[in-house]
Amino acid sequence: MFDMMGMMGKVKELQEKMKQAQDELQHLTATAESGGGLVKATANGQRRLLKLEIDESLLTPQDRDMLADLVVAAVNKVMTEVGDQAKEELKRKTSGLLPNLPGLDLGNFGL
Repeated sequence: MFDMMGMMGKVKELQEKMKQAQDELQHLTATAESGGGLVKATANGQRRLLKLEIDESLLTPQDRDMLADLVVAAVNKVMTEVGDQAKEELKRKTSGLLPNLPGLDLGNFGL
């Protein structure tokens, strides 16, 4: 027979673990670059941009459009990388709390 109380306890435990894991994601960081390292972006697991480094050689009026493109590329790349790392961290922190359910996407838990 289905144990509803046991399942509710697991859900509560999962919620607590998810909150704890999400709070800890601020310490997870990733850095990505574009333009062969001319632009570097660093973000944390909560998908907050922490640092943007731009090589001085790009700080000229004629490089304005290229600079914008390189910033967008670096930021998009780091957000993808840190998002993937955060999902893996959440999976690791919550493994064993719920049965393996096909289609369960931890990305719906705030990532």
